[in-house]
Amino acid sequence: MKIEIAFLYNDLMNIYGDRGNVITLTRRCEWRGIEAKVTPLTVGDKLDPDKYDLYFFGGGQDREQYTVADDLKGEKGRLLKQAATEGAVILGICGGYQLLGHYYRPFEGPDLPGIGALDIHTIAGHQRYIGNVVVETAFGTLVAFENHSGKTYLGSQAHPLGKSVIGGGNNGEDSTEGAIQQNVFGCYLHGSLLPKNPHFADHLLKLALQRRYGAVELSPLDNKLEEAAHHSAMQRARETR
Repeated sequence: MKIEIAFLYNDLMNIYGDRGNVITLTRRCEWRGIEAKVTPLTVGDKLDPDKYDLYFFGGGQDREQYTVADDLKGEKGRLLKQAATEGAVILGICGGYQLLGHYYRPFEGPDLPGIGALDIHTIAGHQRYIGNVVVETAFGTLVAFENHSGKTYLGSQAHPLGKSVIGGGNNGEDSTEGAIQQNVFGCYLHGSLLPKNPHFADHLLKLALQRRYGAVELSPLDNKLEEAAHHSAMQRARETR
């Protein structure tokens, strides 16, 4: 089997270890004998919605988000949303998460339009949520690190990724973290997320492979190191709560 991964705006939206998510996805494929090809797509590059099975969209600062939001206007954003409706998997972190929604509203300046693949909107907040987090999800417990002041609110078509047990979550108000809509996943989980949460990485890979190969069972891997990192991150989160 083969999987095509698009790394969206790798030169602009890649902070707090986000690149580690792409490395994790490719390694967990390679260890199973699955060919994984990663293609960076940045400003000005064309997007083929039929080519890619999984898109990763990392975080960035407001300055970079303006550049990316402008690039996603029109055809490129429409094609990325089309890919989502046709079953491609998208994982957006922080700034990428926000631009998968309807808009991000900063303190000053115009709204940054998103592509609307997630029924969410985000507004700038006065409180910064920073630190280790623990989130309970249908895919198991996730551990990560958050660093954001944006406050994200879900509409009726999106569902929370999970419940924020430790951490600010989407907005510091409703104890939710992230959003899911079809095969589109967004959250504020940096750190990076997938190396410490191999069960979630495998869930994304299975969804992405199913797009071309139907129901797929992934062979088990030795996750001792990953599980040790997971438990260590959970312990730190509890100690700093």
